[in-house]
Amino acid sequence: MTSSDRSQAVDEKRSYEVRTYGCQMNVHDSERLSGLLEDAGYVRAPEGSDGDADVVVFNTCAVRENADNKLYGNLGRLAPMKTKRPGMQIAVGGCLAQKDRDTIVKKAPWVDVVFGTHNIGKLPVLLERARIQEEAQVEIAESLEAFPSTLPTRRESAYAAWVSISVGCNNTCTFCIVPALRGKEEDRRPGDILAEVEALVAEGVSEITLLGQNVNAYGSDLGDREAFSKLLRACGEIEGLERVRFTSPHPRDFTDDVIAAMAETPNVMPQLHMPMQSGSDQILKAMRRSYRQERFLGIIEKVRAVIPHAAISTDIIVGFPGETEEDFQQTMHAVREARFANAFTFQYSKRPGTPAADMDGQIPKEVVQERYMRLVALQEEISWEENKKQVGRTLEVMVAEGEGRKDGATHRLSGRAPDNRLVHFTKPDQEVRPGDVVTVDITYAAPHHLLAEGPTLMVRRTRAGDAWEKRNAAPAQPAGVMLGIPTLGVPAPLPVAASGCAVPASS
Repeated sequence: MTSSDRSQAVDEKRSYEVRTYGCQMNVHDSERLSGLLEDAGYVRAPEGSDGDADVVVFNTCAVRENADNKLYGNLGRLAPMKTKRPGMQIAVGGCLAQKDRDTIVKKAPWVDVVFGTHNIGKLPVLLERARIQEEAQVEIAESLEAFPSTLPTRRESAYAAWVSISVGCNNTCTFCIVPALRGKEEDRRPGDILAEVEALVAEGVSEITLLGQNVNAYGSDLGDREAFSKLLRACGEIEGLERVRFTSPHPRDFTDDVIAAMAETPNVMPQLHMPMQSGSDQILKAMRRSYRQERFLGIIEKVRAVIPHAAISTDIIVGFPGETEEDFQQTMHAVREARFANAFTFQYSKRPGTPAADMDGQIPKEVVQERYMRLVALQEEISWEENKKQVGRTLEVMVAEGEGRKDGATHRLSGRAPDNRLVHFTKPDQEVRPGDVVTVDITYAAPHHLLAEGPTLMVRRTRAGDAWEKRNAAPAQPAGVMLGIPTLGVPAPLPVAASGCAVPASS
């Protein structure tokens, strides 16, 4: 975009809206898309505009079987709006765009731009080209053009941030289409990652989440098997960085040096989300998961030996093709043994283009549903029991924004404990800002949250809180449209969506 074009865009105050579906990688990409558009002179549409923007961008996910139906339904609802609004543009990116390519403009010819997972940086140029040429622009790169973290950004949080350390995936799980859409794993240089973290901390960020499709496989592209543990330790040396999280590790790559780094690096939080997917060795083999139940439970045992208070969560798929009642009972056994703080449980659904979609032994929906309900009931019981163990503990809670839907009515605030448990606490007399840290005594536990009903023991004002205050004191900008997915810890709670690419980005 030329400087005159940029000036024109600013003068016209062209607005944009980003709608995001899928995993944390998509959320991170959408922050970059917003940053790119604002850098090109667009302004964010008011919250609740529901397509009433000059540019509407869909950042899509291809994990769910019905992902395309959802997209085309939304596109269909925008078609009459676009007819009535000359100059309105619609763009489709993300995994579904990478997969369907020309199909999108054939089914929805009113779409102006289609771009893939590897070239999100081209969006402003493609929009401008579509406007000038008055025809759809379809550009799908086959390899990564730039790491998302190197692009301009409009972060959703002033005090917490995602940091992408790798893209792509080298695994071949039979239920997952991610490797075909995001390509083979490609790692960023450690110096680039740490430079970004340091820059974020300088802006006031106090919590970062290292992000990768299989985050602890980091280093395979660099020829260093201990690169991830070294990265965690290096993050521990960054002054002002209070909390480090990562998502999501693969059991295959979970080595003892990573466990040691977690235990020995004070700002690496006592939290682990590691997808199990199934507790049956037979199903794990059919899934092409390169570990078995004993290996998975062994990792958990090692982590808890050195980090006793670690909260461990997981993803589980119920009803994978060929799953017998005996296989399902092995999953139930693994859940009882692991005692997850929480588990994101999914009913298997076919992903077009994956080997599992064509496997024999597809399980009837009613059988999958019944097993799913049994698993959910078991995990709910375990989650509540594990949360009850927190009662009486004194915890430091980082105050969050938008985590407590009932805070206004209950006169409480909400935030995340170091282990990522959600804590609602009594609002103290003094001002507390998102990003600040409070010390509270836990008095009650529910399956999915903790309560601190007594007085706040201490309020620590932080640079992160200062950053939040500065952002909100800036000249008013139109409120942004939510990205369509809740938050993991402070950056983004994990969505109950499809497993594989979603929740978390690893499979």
